[in-house]
Amino acid sequence: MEINQKQSRMKTADSAGEQPSRQHSRRPLASAALAPGLRFLGWLLIAAAVILAFRAGLALIQDKTTPRILAMLIATGLGVAGVWLFYWTLDRLVALLPVARLRRRLLPLVFAGPALAMVFIYLVYPAALTIYLSFHDARSEHFVGLENYRFVFTEPAMRTAFANNIFWIIMVTSASVALGLIIAVLFDRVRYESVAKSLIFLPTAISFVGASVIWKFVYAYQPKGRPQIGLLNALVVQAGGEPVGWLIERGINNLALMVVMIWLQTGFCMVVLSAALKAIPDEIIDAARIDGASELQIFFSIVIPTLRGAIMTVATAVVIAVLKVFDIVYVMTNGQYSTEVIANRMYAEMFRYRDYGRASALAVILLLAVVPVIIANVRNIRRQRS
Repeated sequence: MEINQKQSRMKTADSAGEQPSRQHSRRPLASAALAPGLRFLGWLLIAAAVILAFRAGLALIQDKTTPRILAMLIATGLGVAGVWLFYWTLDRLVALLPVARLRRRLLPLVFAGPALAMVFIYLVYPAALTIYLSFHDARSEHFVGLENYRFVFTEPAMRTAFANNIFWIIMVTSASVALGLIIAVLFDRVRYESVAKSLIFLPTAISFVGASVIWKFVYAYQPKGRPQIGLLNALVVQAGGEPVGWLIERGINNLALMVVMIWLQTGFCMVVLSAALKAIPDEIIDAARIDGASELQIFFSIVIPTLRGAIMTVATAVVIAVLKVFDIVYVMTNGQYSTEVIANRMYAEMFRYRDYGRASALAVILLLAVVPVIIANVRNIRRQRS
């Protein structure tokens, strides 16, 4: 009996000693479980503070009384530090999630999600909306089917725009690529190569609108007997000829506009083709010369076949630029005197005639024309890499 009583007392004492230790062990577990939630709440507060700072900064930028230097500094801070804080905050918030599998799945979306959202908002959604509007009337109220496309392909003014665009593609692409290739070959490995190529590449840095204004002064026309302020007509009159309305006379006005585009694109073609030309091994050229090949034979039998991929790349880039050409025509002639192109006609239908359906149909046609060129360019790049 005494032994049993002692054993029961010992068990009671042990249980009494274990209760405080269990209570103490439960407290760290509870605090450890609450820590992620508290950290998550803290980062949410930081994110809210960042958003409020963005709103305050934007308000200061939009305020007309804010000094320009201060507005510039705020814009720089919002654009650089703000974006960094945005991604850093999202990364911290994802790191606080308790489930590891969820963190692994959300982390790529945190960094790629905003970029994908911008692509969808500014590219995918407008393209889908444009296709939808192309099947509706001028005010986008009633479905008209293919009526807008029928008008685009049957209206004489539209056919003129399409014909001009085809003419632009043929002339500008061939001239820009040919001149770029010839210049790259002629100035390759000469003492003044860098200076000459810099001067030829210089127009590429000028915007289309700026180049159009420059060449509009070059083509400026005054009737016979009046002082010619245009450089080209001044030279013509000085040589004993009569002034020419370069932008007015049909037959030469489109060519005059194309000269501006060729002037802008030749430098780009020259730089790309010059880089590809320097990649041709000297041993191949020297071996051809030892075998008695002339420079023309080397050019047509070695240089051009070797540069075929680079030529395709610059040609497709120029074709895309020509298909979208708008600034030159709008600034210099505004599409008058049979110089209209697809982009300029699309602008006229949209903002001059307020016909959203026809303008959308022209935009869709322009998109469909550009897509095959882009696909060909991508395939050419893949072929070069392989």
